[in-house]
Amino acid sequence: MAEAARSIDRIDTAPAFTQGDADALNARFAGVGTLDMLRTLFAEDTLGEVAVVSSFGTESAILLDLVARADRNIPVIFVDTLKMFEETLAYRDTLIEQLGLRKPSVVQPDATELTAKDETGLRWSYDPDGCCAIRKVEPLARAKTGLDSWISGRKAFQSVTRQDIPRFEVEDGRLKINPLGDWVKADLEAYFEERDLPRHPLEAKGFLSVGCAPCTSPVAPGEDPRAGRWRGWDKTECGIHTADRDEKSSELPPGYEPFL
Repeated sequence: MAEAARSIDRIDTAPAFTQGDADALNARFAGVGTLDMLRTLFAEDTLGEVAVVSSFGTESAILLDLVARADRNIPVIFVDTLKMFEETLAYRDTLIEQLGLRKPSVVQPDATELTAKDETGLRWSYDPDGCCAIRKVEPLARAKTGLDSWISGRKAFQSVTRQDIPRFEVEDGRLKINPLGDWVKADLEAYFEERDLPRHPLEAKGFLSVGCAPCTSPVAPGEDPRAGRWRGWDKTECGIHTADRDEKSSELPPGYEPFL
């Protein structure tokens, strides 16, 4: 009797999500409240391995509060560029404690890369794109290794470069969720008041969007909320929200450590 043919092991290299998946989710959750949407996604385990990426900036408390209300065990990733405002680091710790986030993590730039490409720590002053690539984009790419999807706090009203943000999109084969994509400033203000959430300490000083200390300045009345980012440069994004990047990386860092 002939032996049964041996099964052939295959490695599944297909992306976790396709644009068709994103389109279906956009249709399914059209008109559904943000909190209800998140609760459903988490309860159904629709997203696979998922994490929230948060800058702990001036509006971050809203997304983090919504996620905590839906499931406090969803991991939260913070990219510490080693150029952050001390106020941001303190705000991060306040939100983690107040919202009861159970799985916060931090990822930092690779020390060898910093020595090779930014030994003086001044690359931000002559090559902000290169600085962001080393201190933000590459660390986050490492942190996203193994994730099927990730949750972003982007909002369409923040800048002309962020118009028409869908709730669900696909980036580098991962599902990217923008729960606040269609929220406007009035929605954010109302939620802050309703939930009595703490404000970023720098907001009262005119910092409407907070990034790294050397590249962030106050915003004048009437200016775009992100006008204080990389002021004087032809630059509006750090690169984290730009598709078609090389995310080749090894397993999670040295440098990707849970908060104690």
